[in-house]
Amino acid sequence: MSTLEHRLATSVLVVGTGGSGLRAAIELAEAGVAVIAVGRRASGDAHTVLATGGVNAALATTDHADTWEQHAADTLRESRLLADPRAVLAVTRQAAQGIHDLERFGMRFDRQDDGRIAQRYFGAHTYRRTAFAGDRTGREMQRVLRERAERLAVPVLPRLYVTRLLVDDGTVFGAYGFDTADGSRYLVHADAVILATGGHTRIWRHTSSRRDENTGDSLRLAAEAGARLRDPELVQFHPSGLLKPENAAGTLVGEAARGEGGILLNNLGERFMERYDPERMELAGRDRVALAAYTEIREGRGTRAGGVWLDLSHLPRETVLARLPRVHRMLLDLQMLDVTRDPIEIAPTAHYSMGGVRVRPEDQGTDIDGLFAIGEAASGLHGANRLEGNSLTELLVHGRVAGRAAAEYSAGLTGQRRSLGSVRAAQADVDRLLAADGDQNVRALQRSVRRLMTEHAGVVRDEAGLSAGLAALDEIEARMEDAGTHVDIGGFEDLAHAYDLRSAVLAARATLECALERRETRGCHHRSDHPGLDPALRVNLVWSPETGVRREPVPPIPTDIAELMHDVPTDGKLLE
Repeated sequence: MSTLEHRLATSVLVVGTGGSGLRAAIELAEAGVAVIAVGRRASGDAHTVLATGGVNAALATTDHADTWEQHAADTLRESRLLADPRAVLAVTRQAAQGIHDLERFGMRFDRQDDGRIAQRYFGAHTYRRTAFAGDRTGREMQRVLRERAERLAVPVLPRLYVTRLLVDDGTVFGAYGFDTADGSRYLVHADAVILATGGHTRIWRHTSSRRDENTGDSLRLAAEAGARLRDPELVQFHPSGLLKPENAAGTLVGEAARGEGGILLNNLGERFMERYDPERMELAGRDRVALAAYTEIREGRGTRAGGVWLDLSHLPRETVLARLPRVHRMLLDLQMLDVTRDPIEIAPTAHYSMGGVRVRPEDQGTDIDGLFAIGEAASGLHGANRLEGNSLTELLVHGRVAGRAAAEYSAGLTGQRRSLGSVRAAQADVDRLLAADGDQNVRALQRSVRRLMTEHAGVVRDEAGLSAGLAALDEIEARMEDAGTHVDIGGFEDLAHAYDLRSAVLAARATLECALERRETRGCHHRSDHPGLDPALRVNLVWSPETGVRREPVPPIPTDIAELMHDVPTDGKLLE
């Protein structure tokens, strides 16, 4: 077992090497600021590569009347009035700059005949403002960010699992972690830390995140450091995640499948959207379709595996091959299923954390001096429903803004803070988990968390279920005291899973407690015992382990933006 400890120092440490983390590192490197980026995965295989739809900005290349103000209005409307207007204005105002930065880095966007960037509809946008690179926008974005970081010689350390942020008297001064392959330790001193480690959707059984993504470590690292979380109960469920194979459960079938004429059927062969949205049917929004599918399954009209059917077999084979090549190819690869002949078994799947670490909208700073949070790790932009295409916009703007803010913060310091006590506590924590030899299996406990969250805090929630979920979580926490960690020839992944379990339990508690407090139905949050919207709950719910849930007023929407808010039909806008 390795006890080697690497000691590094830098001005800014970026934790996470997906799109937001790399964009922040690039901003710092271009300014000549010393930066190190660390990630659990290789940067070429970050969660960002799974994004297919596109990235939003009011470029007005296709619809000349589009403006960033209208983009802001659309975002606030879709948030069901829970997004922080200051955060929304900051992102939408700077979105075009994010696109221009990508062009500068070498991104290959699809273009119109006149050479300008092509833009299309994607969800409830007033205008066509989603730029894209075929059906591989996220992968292309990650490619150019990674290549730009390499050209700037940004040190990127893969397989480094951060276990704790180092804090002294409310100020961060680095992080501690280990290499998941050889177990060697890393002590990284830094003036500032940017947290870019995603959301917490992996704590549900059905999720579009892969096994070691979005495990809730952003929430745990921030909360244990002393930062507060905001709106963790607001999680977007995508209506069409695969149920099999097990290692790909939750993989998304793009909404273009419905947009091109796919129909949803229950196990009785009924086209069930007639019951829930007879006008829009399968073209209804994500939250509406996810709720309908969940209800069918819950009321016993689902498949034996707990899903519903998405049927494309009535469409001409040529249409499927030409318009849905990715869907056709994916199902052949994963299930040997020909979607032109047979239906796809799907179920709602946890897809995106709209809540996260509470940050300041002007610089993405947290309650802890020197600690910033960006991308899906942060909160404020999406409220109770994310406008499709805004997640990639968010990471571009947040990375640039936080990179600049962290550089300014570092430059303003007159000395480097250190705390031997904090370092020794981090070292001892890893030692204790490595020595744990209890009977409880860490991965089995993780599965227990996922089951309880799926059962008690899924698409539809109620007080009895949420309370039962909290009671079950208490039992899991008690069992964790007797957990064992086993290092083997495969490396130190079991140690990583032990920390993932700790992250999952904290994220689950924050989610359950805030979902219990939000006694209304708003956007993605459905309470069967409180089916209406409560104007008094147009608040953000702020949570910490010490204080529990607190309500925080949402700042007012500027009048000129509020005047632009209107309902937008989604017919014909469900694109890949």
